[in-house]
Amino acid sequence: MTKDLDLVVYGASGFTGQLCVKYLSNLNTDIRWAIAGRNEGKLTQILKGLSLDKEIIVADSDDDDALDRLTQRTKVVLSTAGPFHRYGSKLVAACVKNSSHYVDITGENFWVRGLIDKHHDEASAKGIRVIPSCGYDSIPSDMGVYFCFQNINESIKRIESFHSAKGGLSGGTIESMFALVDLKLDKKMFTSFLLNPEGTYTEKQKRQSRSKPGVKKIEKLNGWSAPFIMAAANTRVVRRSAGLFQLQGRTYGNDFVYREFAFFKSKFSAYLMLIALVLFKLILFSPLRKIFRSFLKKPGQGPSRELQESGWFNCRFIAETETGETKVFSIRGQGDPGYKVTSLFVVEAALCLIKDRDKLPGGEKFGGVLTSATGLGDALIQRLRKAGIIFNSGDQ
Repeated sequence: MTKDLDLVVYGASGFTGQLCVKYLSNLNTDIRWAIAGRNEGKLTQILKGLSLDKEIIVADSDDDDALDRLTQRTKVVLSTAGPFHRYGSKLVAACVKNSSHYVDITGENFWVRGLIDKHHDEASAKGIRVIPSCGYDSIPSDMGVYFCFQNINESIKRIESFHSAKGGLSGGTIESMFALVDLKLDKKMFTSFLLNPEGTYTEKQKRQSRSKPGVKKIEKLNGWSAPFIMAAANTRVVRRSAGLFQLQGRTYGNDFVYREFAFFKSKFSAYLMLIALVLFKLILFSPLRKIFRSFLKKPGQGPSRELQESGWFNCRFIAETETGETKVFSIRGQGDPGYKVTSLFVVEAALCLIKDRDKLPGGEKFGGVLTSATGLGDALIQRLRKAGIIFNSGDQ
């Protein structure tokens, strides 16, 4: 079928969606792109505020016909419309049906598991790349481990990552967290290898992948680790990458183990994070959570412009090889990680699918419900480096 658009940004009136539109508008690119969502008035204001002349496509997330028309026209859909279990399922189905590639910024592993079950085989057969989790969830983790793998010429036993950042939360992210509790998901949706293909992990990996809550001294980095709120989402994505590579005969390592943590320079700060996470969990599962929710940011609200500019992230990776050697790698960047950097990540991921088709892993006909590492690989690292994200071999 003929596609007259290269890219559609869906959910463009949301907080992160607006940042994606702004990022795209500042690029010197010849791609044909449009914005989409359910509220034409809000979308019009977005374009007006940026002095942009782009097409608006009105498509409610529950309108099958509108989503069909949208995906029949575009090569790639970039979605920021969360919570994704509410607003993303029919959009992904339309993408697979009408042969459009797809990227988003979800951290909802249970929803991605559903996408795998419903769409992986068809997307694979059609050569359509469905790549969720292309924001701060989970590109630093996934591409960081992939970067380690590309720079270590031997089998890897384990990688542990340590994340530090300055940034804020948007109302959309908060809404996703609270919505997750209300779903009352089955316990199997929280298993360590939830997203892995069948037969790509062992009992030994399951045992060694469990992260015990607590604070620990990290001598190699001269700091302290604490539990990381995003680890539950990120680790599952990295493990899926490892599993998909294993099916291709390109393993990270025998019984490869990945875990991740928050990182702090002081023991006191690490304990403060541990306490904060315990309190947040108590609030999240409290019968009074709806009252607490009313005091927090609403969807469409997010960090100030000042925080977006002054924010930063730094992810360090300690990789241990099968021979016992340890090596340190890192990824870092400027800007609020959850929003300014996330918009950069997901737009560059989408541009990979448009501009770098001949450089993508697996070749032109490769597809499925993939990850950034397995679906974008080196092409994404090259794009991110050009966009100012720093990949280092060694703790620099």
